[in-house]
Amino acid sequence: MPQDGQPRRVSLVVPIILITVGALFLLHNWRPAFDPGPILWTYWPLILIFVGIGKIWDSSYRSRNPNAAPAVSIGASVGAVAFVAVLVLLFWHGRSFSHRRGFDTGSHHNVQTVDLQGAKSAHATLDIAAGQLTINGGASHMLEADFKYSEREGKPQVSYQGDELEISQEGKKFHFGHTENTWNLRLGDNIPMELKVDMGAGQSEVKVGDLAINRLEMHMGAGQVIADLTGNWKDDLEATIQGGVGHAVILLPEDVGVRVHATGGIGSINADKLQRNADEYTNDLYGKSPVNLRLEISGGIGNIELRPVSKGKK
Repeated sequence: MPQDGQPRRVSLVVPIILITVGALFLLHNWRPAFDPGPILWTYWPLILIFVGIGKIWDSSYRSRNPNAAPAVSIGASVGAVAFVAVLVLLFWHGRSFSHRRGFDTGSHHNVQTVDLQGAKSAHATLDIAAGQLTINGGASHMLEADFKYSEREGKPQVSYQGDELEISQEGKKFHFGHTENTWNLRLGDNIPMELKVDMGAGQSEVKVGDLAINRLEMHMGAGQVIADLTGNWKDDLEATIQGGVGHAVILLPEDVGVRVHATGGIGSINADKLQRNADEYTNDLYGKSPVNLRLEISGGIGNIELRPVSKGKK
């Protein structure tokens, strides 16, 4: 309390700014293409102007009403709210501008292929910080890749030595701004393969059921993952999915044995067609069919759908 014993006037400026900044970071995590950086760097002085004008009003009000009871600093708080409102309008205008006039045109398109080169097996590692990732089979080569990316993301680098296939990106790991980063990858069906995917924020759709894959490892950040494990399995699969995925949909075949072990920070699991025993979910064929799929799911995954699918249906 002040020395005169009167309570202080409360200012909502700091809470409003903290909530706004937190909301922007959260939106960026969920939608990596959203980039508040340029607008914030350009227009941040407006907060000083609006709050300063508000404080002038508060001071004038107190001088006119010296006996008024202390309360919320209305002028400064309204100034902070006005700043947030201006930001919303600027972001909306920037979004419309980008759609109408091609804002952020530093987008690139690159296609690459990798031949088998006599390899009998392969270890594939994919490292994408943020964006959209799609993996399918059906390639006539070991890899057929289609990349669309913004300048700031950096060109995806494809390396193949011995039996090691690596795809990575040397762009900024974290940044603001409108960006594009889409990887559409097709892998060869007939080569035995171990696949590891490291992905930060974004959306991924991985269909591996028709590949000759025997191990799948996925480390995910924030966003959504669809793991399609349906297909013509000839060998067992050991799969691991870890990370802070907001929502995971895992499509499971009904014609082979399936066991899913889910632990650690799981929000909710929808597995109506599977039998549950503690942290394990299995179908009727597990341990009985010639081929079995074993999945380990852990980390801060918010919601998981384990969805058995019959052949020919999705």
